[in-house]
Amino acid sequence: MAELFGSRVRRLRTAAGLTQAELGERTHVVSTRITQIERASGAKPTFELARTLDTVLGADSLLVDMWPYVYREAFPDWSRAFMAYSERAVSIRQYAAHVVPGLLQTRDYARAVLSLDPLLSGEQQLEERVNARLGRQERLRSPDRPELWVVLDEAVLRRPIGGHAAMRAQLGRLLEAATERRTTVQVLPFDQGGHEAMGGSMTVLTLPDGVEVSYKEGADFGQLVEEPTDVKRYAVTYDRLRAASLPPLMSLDMIRSVMEGNHRGASVPSRSEQRRVAQEQLQQSGGWRLRGGGRRHTRRRPRP
Repeated sequence: MAELFGSRVRRLRTAAGLTQAELGERTHVVSTRITQIERASGAKPTFELARTLDTVLGADSLLVDMWPYVYREAFPDWSRAFMAYSERAVSIRQYAAHVVPGLLQTRDYARAVLSLDPLLSGEQQLEERVNARLGRQERLRSPDRPELWVVLDEAVLRRPIGGHAAMRAQLGRLLEAATERRTTVQVLPFDQGGHEAMGGSMTVLTLPDGVEVSYKEGADFGQLVEEPTDVKRYAVTYDRLRAASLPPLMSLDMIRSVMEGNHRGASVPSRSEQRRVAQEQLQQSGGWRLRGGGRRHTRRRPRP
């Protein structure tokens, strides 16, 4: 992709009748930097430089749109493969153990999370990472947006990242996302105890052809899993987490409570209360009812 980006810059520069030195002067970089970009050698262009080149060369956002793909090339092969799968997925199921998933992060929250990386080289790299992360959210605004199901550990809600205002805005974004088409948000409360996915986050993707892949992530590692048998195991683990979580409406109530600052651990509903509310929601949504043992029974009409 860096080669394609460079060739587009060269073609646009030539069409504009500019030399590399003249383009460098207008974009406030040395001519050798333009040479590196056109030859796809040296450091990748920053987002700010890509945006400036786009403006100066009249590219109509072409270079800005290409930049995330150029930036991605700095990631390991398995990470690039996961991002490529994510862009094609028709279904994205995520369990977040520590922070809100990138697809639902606000700019301020994303900046606060990404700034915690001890290997961050500076403000410029931070801005690039923030822009790349927010750029991936465009998929949720496209006509072919995927089905997104997110399970948040209660810790995600209770860990204030970025300050009070940023965290409040992020919780508000979660409430907003839950009202969007094809998006479901649930919370896994502390009182559910231990589970199979403790220690890291996980994602299960379903591709257009029905093939599934999964991704595991911790503080210092990431692993793409493509072996069908292993992926199936992670999919089952995810389904168990989803089943143990609060129903969607109760999850939103907890998010609102944390957002308002008056939620207490004692107010987390008991399992029997969770079951009662789940029954009511199922009955209201289509006539299914949960009875003892978790079996589903259709409602019978009374005999005349």
